[in-house]
Amino acid sequence: MRAAAHGHAARGLFAGMLLLTAGSAEARTAARRFDLGAGPAAAGWEAAPPDRLYTAGTGYGFEPGSAVVAVQNGRDPLTGDFVTSTGPFLFSVAVPEGDYRVTVVLGDARAASATTVKAEARRLMLEDVRTSRRTVRRSFVVNVRRPELPAPPTNAPGGLAVRLKPREQGSPTWDDKLTLEFAGGAPKVAAIEIEPVTVPRVFLMGDSTVTDQRYEDGASWGQMLPRFLDDQVSVANHAESGETLKSFITELRLDKVLSQLRPGDWAFIQFGHNDMKAQWPQTYAEAGTTYRSYLRTYIDEVRRRGGLPVLVTSPHRRTFGPDARIGDSHGDYPHAVRAVGREMGVPVVDLHPMSASFYEALGPERSRLAFSDGGRDGTHHNNYGAYVLAQSVVEGVRRLNLPLARHVLPEVKAFDPARPLPPETFTLPRSLADSPERPAGS
Repeated sequence: MRAAAHGHAARGLFAGMLLLTAGSAEARTAARRFDLGAGPAAAGWEAAPPDRLYTAGTGYGFEPGSAVVAVQNGRDPLTGDFVTSTGPFLFSVAVPEGDYRVTVVLGDARAASATTVKAEARRLMLEDVRTSRRTVRRSFVVNVRRPELPAPPTNAPGGLAVRLKPREQGSPTWDDKLTLEFAGGAPKVAAIEIEPVTVPRVFLMGDSTVTDQRYEDGASWGQMLPRFLDDQVSVANHAESGETLKSFITELRLDKVLSQLRPGDWAFIQFGHNDMKAQWPQTYAEAGTTYRSYLRTYIDEVRRRGGLPVLVTSPHRRTFGPDARIGDSHGDYPHAVRAVGREMGVPVVDLHPMSASFYEALGPERSRLAFSDGGRDGTHHNNYGAYVLAQSVVEGVRRLNLPLARHVLPEVKAFDPARPLPPETFTLPRSLADSPERPAGS
């Protein structure tokens, strides 16, 4: 009972602080409602015409490169007009750090529409929402964060901010606004509502196979995960390319997670790709000793704050042998994860064998269609590969009967990674952010 009371108090305090901060300026009110289109805004909504570009002064608007046009197709003040484009377009709103429930009004009263919605650094929120001569409302939760940390007490060690890498500078992951990206065969957006919420968080800690990859054509399972969850939970993906259990601490990323973790939040922990590199002496962790010790430390720190740790084994690299079976390039590391899970009573989403089943189902050549850079990169995935791995993680959550399974969308069916959807039939609109830069690590 005491722990439950503490959790309710913490949630109440957080919500109060968030609302106080959000009300400090017009651009940071507790809720923002935008009527997109060229016509007059509906009562109680702010007008967002196509030429309203985002600036620090306005605090909301379309980002550069968003070639949107307005269409008038009805009389309703809110849904009778909308914006659309032949390519992806971005809309941003200045908000404080926190979680936000976003409700979008999509569609067209007189024609068909098909809209996919991503957030921040290409997190998939809504997939191919189709309408025919009607509008629909869809909601999801977006986590927004900044690198700053609470200042440590006088004379106490610590830092004031996460030590970002050069590649993270300017990323939507760490800026002071919430950014939405709309794309699809016929994206039509009539309205956007953004309100701060306090919901359980799913923290993700890991490396390049988990992080929100900033650029096409890379992608990771963590940035696909929100698509499968409802609007009563937030995914806070703190994973980053090149990370290890040690570097995640020295760069103060673990500090950032722990500073925001509340009782009842989940913490998914997946490291191994880079920890195993003996050629990285500062961050190498031997599987049977140091690696296990660091995993235990993460688990203890999460539990000390009332969080619920979940371990995840790393997905395989695409390393086929002459028998057309995946060869194990991770050595004893997946076994170490399972052993620590048993020892400490922590659930383990065993992505390692599921990824092997996935790759082997496609075969040595066709499996290239799941990896970035045309399959030349054997570690990092493209949108298709990341999507299937996210399906596998969700299936692992269900098999373990974790409480998080209650937040899996009803439409999401049971999944067998040995029977993935064919890569040739998978479509996901590309984002505006595109670069040949490869993720760190291998």
